[in-house]
Amino acid sequence: MDRSDATTRHKLSLRGELVDFSSPKIMGVLNATPDSFSDGGTFNEAEVALDRIAAMISEGADIIDIGGESTRPGAEPVTEQEELGRVIPIMEQAIPAHSGTLFSIDTTKTKVAEEALKRGAHLVNDVSGLKEPRLVDLCVEYNAAYILMHTQGDPQTMQQDPTYDEVVNDLFLFFREKIAVARERGLQNIIIDPGIGFGKTLRHNIDLLSGLEAFKTLGHPLMVGVSRKSMIGELLGGRPVDDRLTGTVVTHYHALINGADIIRVHDVKEAYDSVLVYKALTSG
Repeated sequence: MDRSDATTRHKLSLRGELVDFSSPKIMGVLNATPDSFSDGGTFNEAEVALDRIAAMISEGADIIDIGGESTRPGAEPVTEQEELGRVIPIMEQAIPAHSGTLFSIDTTKTKVAEEALKRGAHLVNDVSGLKEPRLVDLCVEYNAAYILMHTQGDPQTMQQDPTYDEVVNDLFLFFREKIAVARERGLQNIIIDPGIGFGKTLRHNIDLLSGLEAFKTLGHPLMVGVSRKSMIGELLGGRPVDDRLTGTVVTHYHALINGADIIRVHDVKEAYDSVLVYKALTSG
């Protein structure tokens, strides 16, 4: 596949800055929560979180995704005020300190997104699949990008027997419909994410990762996040979260080969190394 093909790479104007996806981007995850599946409770103190953000940027992160509500299977929702209290103090300090880095707010709440955008966030990462169109309006207002992720159900119910007619085609139709809604509201800066592990069985996840090229025809950058997820543990015979790094790197590399523009990761250094190798091996 010719990775210079205009259908597989895109440029987005985010808050006046042109972001070129001619090479893959790394999104580093910062969970400012006490209960996220991978690093919950580790970075929910602002000072520790800021140190972690600086470390991820030094390791090669292009985007920092900050979230204040766990979306792991079975997670309970948090109040708007609690989520604001977790993420906004971090953003208020991190965004001015790292002017060359893009910042994303991982939220489904319009007030949280708005407050983050007011402080300079460049992207809104919405795992709900555009249940709240006001998030799109905010992205238009602030010239930010909207990450449209597919999920079936919510964190409390999404892994209770998820079913599809044909998972790749079902998601393609979902994205086509939601992209049309977003464009009608004036948004062009759209990134799509198949939502690995969000209302999918292991078989669904494998089929999606094998069929990523189908989503490239939609004309928007594609993000994939499998970092330390349960599918990696299943593929490795039941490995715990802290022993899924190699499986994560390999799976993300597979996603890059099949069209991913952004990989969302916890382990930035290892992801950066894999992207360097990927670029070297595909540059010809």
